[in-house]
Amino acid sequence: MSVAPPTLGIRGGTSNDQLRRYNLSMVMTMLHHAGGCSRAELTRRTGLNRSTIAALVAELGELGMVYEGEPESAVGRVGRPSLQVFPNPGIAAIAVNPDIDAITVGLVGLGGEVIRRIRFDTARVPSVHETVNAIKAIVDGMRGEIDKDYRIAGVGVAVPALVNASDGRVLIAPHLGWRDAGLASALQKALGYTVHAGNDASLGAIAESLFGVAQNIDDLVYLNGSASGIGGGLIIGGAPLRGTSGYAGELGHTLVNSVGSRCHCGRIGCLETEVSMSRLLAVLGLPRADQDELEIALGVSRDPAVMAEVRRQIDLLSEAISNFVNMFDPEMVILGGFLGSLLSVGRERLAEAVSVRSMSSVGHTVAIERASLGSRLLMVGAAELAFAGLLDDPAGFVRTRATARTHRV
Repeated sequence: MSVAPPTLGIRGGTSNDQLRRYNLSMVMTMLHHAGGCSRAELTRRTGLNRSTIAALVAELGELGMVYEGEPESAVGRVGRPSLQVFPNPGIAAIAVNPDIDAITVGLVGLGGEVIRRIRFDTARVPSVHETVNAIKAIVDGMRGEIDKDYRIAGVGVAVPALVNASDGRVLIAPHLGWRDAGLASALQKALGYTVHAGNDASLGAIAESLFGVAQNIDDLVYLNGSASGIGGGLIIGGAPLRGTSGYAGELGHTLVNSVGSRCHCGRIGCLETEVSMSRLLAVLGLPRADQDELEIALGVSRDPAVMAEVRRQIDLLSEAISNFVNMFDPEMVILGGFLGSLLSVGRERLAEAVSVRSMSSVGHTVAIERASLGSRLLMVGAAELAFAGLLDDPAGFVRTRATARTHRV
């Protein structure tokens, strides 16, 4: 996926100030998404001249955003390698993913590296209040490390829900039982950091397009399977497809079985009702499992009942994917969460079924891939929400933090 420079609003200052801010943002965004690159590469990709790039890199270095060093792959190589400009991983975001069976909190550095990931299993579906308290307890346990080694850009929350992106309010999270919940504001008050929230599947699509298997792919469909059901994210023409109110991508409620089970939405045979983690756990005889544990269990089982359920879910999943291929004409379909595990144990069956059921020739060529970020996916996606302000205005981020520290003193 190509990285477009951010759209900048007019915030005062001269046109030269605005151009400088734009260029700082563009270079910082490229470094963050690439994990680092040389000055020559920055010159080529931005179209700016070498002296301008040198000045921008120097300013970002003074701001503490980047540093220069030799690439690790160059160790032991004959000749002096070109220095690389790297994003500073000491600037980090707190990433959060609440679900019906666990609350996961991570620390993600600039460049997309997941530094720490803590999963807190819940005995029952947590309320918003219980979720906020659990997140606060986990973050408080990390405070010593955070205060010593990191500058926090903010908090990003990936929620299996319809979320108002402007204020982080959860409009409805059916599996969690949340409705019209001020999650972001409650977390901001509890943690003392700026908090942004978004739909988990949409953030997963963005993460895979920037850091995962879909880099440089402009048209993709992403499906995420979790304990809460199935969500979807769409990137069309290199940009996330959000819809009028930002709720596009509710692909889990695509109908795949007219004689299936009734979904919580009231309809019969929705994708997330027929293809579900709970059905897999039931046939495996497991009360709960994370993604890695589920995949191992599916991979080693030779139980006919397990194999039959896997085949059933793959066939119904192929029905949905075929519809998405026909509707959106994607170059790639990405499967995350437990859907990635289904792909691992039944890739040939799924690919063949999609090929047969797709009406256009695209069905014969579309790539079906597993989300490469694995259990890191939603941590990386949520962190992008927290990093957005920093990437938009690196110098402004530093000024704001300095002013906040002065006021605290």
